[in-house]
Amino acid sequence: MPQRPYDEELLRKSFAVAIRSRDAGDHPFGSILADADGNVLMEQGNGYTSEGHDRTAHAEKLLASRAAKTYSLAVLAEATLYTSAEPCAMCSGAIYWAGIGRVVFGQTEKDLKAQTGDHEENPTLDLPCHVVFDAGQRPTEIVGPLLEAESAAIQADYWAKR
Repeated sequence: MPQRPYDEELLRKSFAVAIRSRDAGDHPFGSILADADGNVLMEQGNGYTSEGHDRTAHAEKLLASRAAKTYSLAVLAEATLYTSAEPCAMCSGAIYWAGIGRVVFGQTEKDLKAQTGDHEENPTLDLPCHVVFDAGQRPTEIVGPLLEAESAAIQADYWAKR
């Protein structure tokens, strides 16, 4: 799918959210929601620790839930979720159900799985987000992987130290 002129800048903002999340003691993942013109509407870091060791508190799922409560389907259909790593199956489902029309991601799930191994806090699925989105009844545009090496650097050594 085509990139927009501001995609890399906003994706890097999701990387900054992931780094802040990591520095605050949560897993190193972050997401940004932007409107059709690239204006940031909200951001969300991972919530594993801050949400009471909830393994389902992924940044994308938390952001999708907040967005669904805040914005109309019309706004979300034109919005883009920028995320530091490819949304997992759970997060892809939440993005779909929220009605967010576009996703831009950094690192692939496959690469993330290779980095995290079988860590009990992040038993990564090797299931590309397009599999979930393709099963839906409305389109979800996907751009990624993009800036994959930068995204992977955020995860470097994190899981081995936990």
